[in-house]
Amino acid sequence: MGDIAKATGKTVRAIHHYEEVGLLRPHARSKGRYRLYDNAALTRVRWIGKLHDLGLSLSQIQQIVSTWESSSSAPGAMSRIRDVYQQKLEEVREQIAHLETLEHELVASLAYLDTCETCDPAELVAACTNCNLHDKSQAEPELVAGIRGGNGHCRQGSHHR
Repeated sequence: MGDIAKATGKTVRAIHHYEEVGLLRPHARSKGRYRLYDNAALTRVRWIGKLHDLGLSLSQIQQIVSTWESSSSAPGAMSRIRDVYQQKLEEVREQIAHLETLEHELVASLAYLDTCETCDPAELVAACTNCNLHDKSQAEPELVAGIRGGNGHCRQGSHHR
């Protein structure tokens, strides 16, 4: 069990748990009664890890395995698995779009904050609300504006209710 744990980066306890919940079976036992796993088990553990990375719980993975094992036909089983993967692909694409939006916000915030390095070191933080170094025609990134959020300061005299 230790070999498969090392090969997959999982703990021995995780491997044992996968066996307990029916997701993994040793292909044999040694004379000393140690569990022996083959390459298919290694593939299964990596597959479980990838499904975890996609946000599936062990019970959801158990359901996939159960669906697979109880299907009366290969096309039917593959269709069900395909549906799960299609849904996950849509979710991953939404996450990627969200992360790309955050990336652009971070890039804009860093560019904005790079200008702050040219500010007089004696300048007080309170002066940041009336900074003359930034282009007033461009909106201040929310990741920067939020620093002052809730402290009563509004940029350029705008007030929101």
